[in-house]
Amino acid sequence: MIPTTPGVTRVELAIGGMTCASCAARIEKKLNRMEGVEATVNYATEKAGVAFAEGISVEDLIATVEATGYTARQPAPPRPEPGEADAAAAGQGEDERADAGLRSLRQRLVTAALLAAPVIAMAMIPALQFEYWQWLSLTLAAPVVTYAAWPFHRAAWTNARHGAATMDTLISVGTSAAFLWSLWALFFGTAGMPGMTHPFEFTISRSDGAGNIYLEAAAGVTAFILAGRYFEARSKRKAGAALKALMELGAKEVTVLREGRETTLPTAALKAGDRFLVRPGEKIATDGTVVEGSSALDVSMLTGESVPVEVAAGDAVTGATLNAGGRLVVEATRVGADTQLARMAALVEEAQNGKAAAQRLADRISAVFVPVVIGLALATLGFWLGSGAGLTAAFTAAVAVLIIACPCALGLATPTALLVGTGRGAQLGILIKGPEVLESTRRADTILLDKTGTVTTGRMTLLKVHVAGATDETEVLRLAGALEHASEHPIARAVAEGAAARVGALPVPEDFANVPGLGVQGVVEGRAVLVGREKLLAEWAVALPEKLRAAKDAAEKDGKTVIAVAWDGEARAVLEVADAVKDTSAEAVRRLRALGLTPVLLTGDNKAVAESVAAQVGIDEVIAEVMPQDKAEVVRKLQAEGRSVAMVGDGVNDAAALAQADLGLSMGTGTDAAIEAGDLTLVRGDLRVAADAIRLSRRTLGTIRSNLFWAFAYNVAALPLAAAGLLNPMIAGAAMAFSSVFVVGNSLRLRGFRAAG
Repeated sequence: MIPTTPGVTRVELAIGGMTCASCAARIEKKLNRMEGVEATVNYATEKAGVAFAEGISVEDLIATVEATGYTARQPAPPRPEPGEADAAAAGQGEDERADAGLRSLRQRLVTAALLAAPVIAMAMIPALQFEYWQWLSLTLAAPVVTYAAWPFHRAAWTNARHGAATMDTLISVGTSAAFLWSLWALFFGTAGMPGMTHPFEFTISRSDGAGNIYLEAAAGVTAFILAGRYFEARSKRKAGAALKALMELGAKEVTVLREGRETTLPTAALKAGDRFLVRPGEKIATDGTVVEGSSALDVSMLTGESVPVEVAAGDAVTGATLNAGGRLVVEATRVGADTQLARMAALVEEAQNGKAAAQRLADRISAVFVPVVIGLALATLGFWLGSGAGLTAAFTAAVAVLIIACPCALGLATPTALLVGTGRGAQLGILIKGPEVLESTRRADTILLDKTGTVTTGRMTLLKVHVAGATDETEVLRLAGALEHASEHPIARAVAEGAAARVGALPVPEDFANVPGLGVQGVVEGRAVLVGREKLLAEWAVALPEKLRAAKDAAEKDGKTVIAVAWDGEARAVLEVADAVKDTSAEAVRRLRALGLTPVLLTGDNKAVAESVAAQVGIDEVIAEVMPQDKAEVVRKLQAEGRSVAMVGDGVNDAAALAQADLGLSMGTGTDAAIEAGDLTLVRGDLRVAADAIRLSRRTLGTIRSNLFWAFAYNVAALPLAAAGLLNPMIAGAAMAFSSVFVVGNSLRLRGFRAAG
C-alpha cells in the first residue's frame, strides 16, 4: 500500500495496452524510477495507484507511462455535487470502453476460429488435400495472421522498442515466421505447384524447405491463444464490479422535510443539515443523527453485527442500513464521499489496486524462453551459413526453430484447464474468477472467517426456552409468539417464527402495544402478557425468580439476547435468541485445517459472542469487535507477519478485506459487493464448500502447471531436430497436435473432481 504523508499527492491512473503481467511490472518499474514517486500497477484491474511528491504533475506520470509504450488516462476532475445523471454517464463511459475492447477481441477470435479450422484440417488430413488446397489455405490463413493476430504483433513491437520480450513476442515472431516462410515456399519454392501434398509420414530427412508450408501453425496458434485472451478478458471485465455493487447498496431516493413539506429527491441531492424521513422497511439515505422517533436498525449487511441496533433521538445512524422498526426523522451529517459507505468503497478500491497481481506462468517462462529461442534461431542460421549449406537450407533450419518454439499447446494450457476446472466448480457451487487467483490458493496458510452469515446463519433464531415452576413451555411459546408476531422488530420475528415452528398456528392478540426500546405488551386469550427486557417487567412490578435470573445471566455471558415473558403479574420464562451457528461450520473448520490452513474468526460482534461461536466450531484464534473499515487492516497486519491470508465473508463490511486478502472467498448468499470483491464465490451458504473450492483451485493450478510443462517439453525436445535441419512438416504438425491433445486430455481429468463426502 502507498503511504499517505504530508506533501504527497495520490492519484489513480487507468492504464491501457497491457497484455500480460510483465507489462504491469515494466510500467511500475519505470514510474518508481522517477524521483519522489511510488507506484503500484495492477494488471488485473488495469489501474496504477501512484503517490508523488510536490514538483511532479499527473501529466509527468502519464508521459512516463506513454514513453514506456502504453496509455494512461487522467482521472475525471471531482464535481462538487454530482447528480445521478453525471455518475451514470461516467460509469457508462467506462463500461462502453471495456465492452468495446471485449467486442473487438471476440470478433478477432471468431474470425480466427472459423478460418483456422479448415486450414488445420487440410494440413493434417492428406485426404482433404485437393489439387490447389495450399492456395485456399493461404487465402484463409492470411486474415488470421494479419487482422486476428494484430494485438500480438502490436504488443511485440511495443516490447521490442523497449528491449523486452514476452509471450506476445514469441507468438508474433513464430506466427510471422511460419506465414512468411509459407509465402516464400508458395511463390518462390515448389509448395505452390498443383497437386502438392503433405505426406503422412514421420521420416526425418534434411530438406531445403522449398516445398514446406506452415500455415496451419500460424493460424492455429493465433486462434488458440486468442481464445485464452478472450476468456481472461471476460474475467477481468468484472474487476470494478465490487465498487459498483457497494455504491448501489445505498438508497436511491430520499424523502426530505423542507418547510414542513415532504419532498422526494435523489439521494445525491442531499446536503449536510437536511432532515429526511425514514419509514419502516426503508434504507437510511446517508449518515446522520436521529432527531425524532425510535426504531431498530438492521445493520448486519454493513457492519456484520447480527443483533439489531436500537436507536432513538440523538443516536447516530449510518447510510444504507435498514430501518426495521418505527418511523424516524434523521438529520444528515455526512453526504457523498464522506459517508461510511463511500469510505468503504474507497477501501475496496485501494485494496484491489494495492494487491500484487499474480504473474502468469507462461510469461514467467517466456521471459527466459523467448530470448533463448530467438538466440538459438540466429545461431542456427549462422551455423548453417558458415558450414556452406546454402542460404535456403540455413533459413529453413532457423525458421523451423522459431515455428517449433511457438507451441499450439501453450495457447490451450491455461484456458482448457481453467474452462474444465471452472465448469466442474460451477456444478459444485464454486465460481473461480480467473487464472490469477489460483496461485494464491496454493500459498494460503491462514484463513479468516467472518462470523455473521458465514459461520453463523446471519439471522436471529430462537434457541432455548427456560420456564419457571410448573409453567408449560408450549403455552409460553403460544402466548409470547402471538404477541411478537404483531411486531416488526427482528428479535420479535425470531421469537414468532421459532414459536410457530414448534407449536403450529399462533392465536391473534386481542390487544397489542409496542413499548419502544423495551418490548411489547398486550392481551392474548384473556391474559395480560409482557414480552421484552427485564426492565419492562420491572415497570409492572414483576421480578424474575432465581432460576430464570440464573438462566438469563448465563445466556448473556455467552453473548445471547434474552427475552423475558410474563403474564397475569408473574414471570413465566426467559427466551434465548441469537445468531445460530450453521450445522456444517464445525465440519468445514476441520476440513480447512486438513488443508494446512489456520482458521481465525473475525467479527464486529462483541468478544463474548465471538468466543462462544468459536468454541462451538473449533476455532482457537478470535479477533472480535473489529469496525468494518478496520477489517482490511487486520488482513494487512497478518500479511506483514509473513502469512498468506485467505478470507471468507459475505457482507459489505467484508468487501475491503476480501479485496485485500491474498485469496478472497465470498459467500454467494451474501451481498453483491462481497461477491464481486472475492476471487472465489461459493454459491451455496455452506462453509464446507470453501474447503472444496481451495482443493479444486489447487488441483486446477497443478493441471495448468503440468500442461505448461508438457507444452514446452514437446517443443524443447524438437528444437535440436529443427536446429539440425531434420524437422519435416509432418513431424512439426504431429508434435503440435500431440502436445495439444495431451494438454486437453490432462485438463479433462478435472471433470472427475469430487467434493469431500
